[in-house]
Amino acid sequence: MTGQKPFGLTRRHALAGLAATSALAAVPFRAAAQTVTLRWWSPQAAPAQLEAYLAQIAAFEALHPGVKVTFEKTSDEGYAPQLAAAFASGDVPDVVTHLPSFAVQTYYANGLIEPFDEVIEAIGVDNYYPGANEVFRTPDGRHCATGIGNSAANMLWVRRDLMRDAGIDKIPETWDELRSACRKMQKGGIFGAPLPYGRNGMTSLIFIGVIHQAGGQVFTPDLEIALDSDATRNALEFYKSMRELCPPGATNYSWGESLTAFVSGATATGIYTGRVLINVATQNPALADEITCATYPRLSTDVAPWTFNDFASVFIPAQSRNKDWAKRFAAFIFDAPGYIRQLHAAPGHVLPVLRTIGENPAYLDNPIIQKYKPEVELMSASAAGGFNLGYESAAHRSNAKAGEIIAAHAIADMVQRVVLNNESADAAIAEAVRAIDAIMKA
Repeated sequence: MTGQKPFGLTRRHALAGLAATSALAAVPFRAAAQTVTLRWWSPQAAPAQLEAYLAQIAAFEALHPGVKVTFEKTSDEGYAPQLAAAFASGDVPDVVTHLPSFAVQTYYANGLIEPFDEVIEAIGVDNYYPGANEVFRTPDGRHCATGIGNSAANMLWVRRDLMRDAGIDKIPETWDELRSACRKMQKGGIFGAPLPYGRNGMTSLIFIGVIHQAGGQVFTPDLEIALDSDATRNALEFYKSMRELCPPGATNYSWGESLTAFVSGATATGIYTGRVLINVATQNPALADEITCATYPRLSTDVAPWTFNDFASVFIPAQSRNKDWAKRFAAFIFDAPGYIRQLHAAPGHVLPVLRTIGENPAYLDNPIIQKYKPEVELMSASAAGGFNLGYESAAHRSNAKAGEIIAAHAIADMVQRVVLNNESADAAIAEAVRAIDAIMKA
């Protein structure tokens, strides 16, 4: 599509912008010069990421005098109530990034966010990896967002030194192998794994992966609830068996605690994205030559690996008072120099969604990406073929209620009932099915 977009971007201009700094500067815009303030929300705001965002903001503001962009950090676990309050009051941000695709699908289904097709076309459909935007396709044939980055959120991280000391010669591929390895390495104050057991989103999201790693699913492709299965029972049995191999505090673990446990050396294995790499490099460099990753083990090698990719997104609330400028800024986020700097803020954690960036020498020229090339390539491939509750498999319909299910903690409650309260799996599964069914029918 080559025509002029309503918000002032053409695909030709955007393509050029991906190759050179400030190429978007020359793009005409229909609005007269005015004072505009755009609000950018994201739960991803580690110091290096924030520096990258501020640099992108400064570059955009330099191109557009009179336009200001303010960055506001939200919470990984608390974005749902924060956005709910914003939508209810009408005091919404103009651009939101790094929320999972299933949450965005829910917002779109409720009429809360703007169709994103114009921005995708401006960035250039051919610049994306094949199928990158399928997860954001909506029932009405549009797109509710685009990805700002892929992530392989449930990779198994291991320490080669502890494996050598324990006489373990290969990275575990099955649950039995993982349990055995963790038991052998759990000594001297080091625990085997940092799995989450708290009533939070991480527990729900990780355990959905465990269900798939048992060969199961939460929903059928037609979105009938499929949780009551032998696969779910096997997943609960495995997860319960791992509790003694995790630190006492794992009862309340979420993403930050689980990451810190492995990076600090408190656990022999980890479960996280590639953020492990930069955190080890900056916080515990003594481990830098000893860590590697693999897809997370499953019930048996007959079950295919299942990687959780939340498909971190970019979207625009429908109530934004500055939609044209918001679309222009959303496209500018993918301008090559700024986008690469943003990806380099946590190399391997947020992986590029644009093929043109993944192949760009400036992106590849990073010491972390070069040092851990096999790990980054594995995470990139795993994330590209990854899924989440809103998109459980290529055969599944998009589930617009996935965000509500995660926010209600129906899956995490099931885990806690079995693992922490010693309730029967049958009773816990039945209660989870009732809770999910109520959400689906609401």
